[in-house]
Amino acid sequence: MFEPYLARWNLVPDVAPIVTHSSHLLPVSRGEEPAMLKIATEEEERWGGLLMVWWDGDGAARVLAHEGDALLLERATGPSSLVAMARSGSAGDDAASRIIGAAAGKLHATEHRPPPPPLIPLERWFAELEPAAARHGGVLRLAAAAARELLAEPRDVVPLHGDLHHGNVLDGGPRGWLAIDPKRLLGERTFDFANIFCNPDLETATAPGRLARQAAVVAAAAGLERERLLRWVLAYAGLSAAWTLGDGDHPEIALAVAEIAAAALGAGTDQHERH
Repeated sequence: MFEPYLARWNLVPDVAPIVTHSSHLLPVSRGEEPAMLKIATEEEERWGGLLMVWWDGDGAARVLAHEGDALLLERATGPSSLVAMARSGSAGDDAASRIIGAAAGKLHATEHRPPPPPLIPLERWFAELEPAAARHGGVLRLAAAAARELLAEPRDVVPLHGDLHHGNVLDGGPRGWLAIDPKRLLGERTFDFANIFCNPDLETATAPGRLARQAAVVAAAAGLERERLLRWVLAYAGLSAAWTLGDGDHPEIALAVAEIAAAALGAGTDQHERH
């Protein structure tokens, strides 16, 4: 599937392809420039590519060419990793969150841009949470209640990345930190920061005091209301858990983060209610 684009865009493969659940990726070079050729295999990825085009490289990897299912992106080759930073201790973890926040600020800016491509409203994105809460109870009920309240009165509605976490913001060297793989959502900007708290792994996300510390760091860095951020964390973690339960798996990280966020808000569940 890569061959037509290799010829059309004068690309040379660098290493073997990478296959994910939603796309096929091939690291390539175009002259002296490293790039990533991405072929979407799901509609969500195709629409995300259009949002990348709209951002025009401001806080996100620059789109060098696109056609149909194919997207040619600048390849971030810097040596630093936000995942490694977050795992290195609280100072690195806080620094990683500030970097994600700065990238989000660029993505959320809409001045001097034409209208974005069609976007998915957050209300639709959260559709699976209410049924999951009714089925499983426990902290998912609290998450669903938080989501209802937040979605009913959104603030600062902007185009959202939808999946901002440590693995989706990469070191672009002189270009700075660059986001990849958006979900093309529309809603309150605070939502985009919630996934930070569920990443990069269970040990980091559930370390004692981590969520409270990160809530203060992210709120200060992004100009957010701390309690409202915690409510979005609860809502998002519940949604993530609902998706994972729907796939037949156990959402250990999402449920743990939801419980911690609920406790921070003074709304923790009893042990017997947890699923």
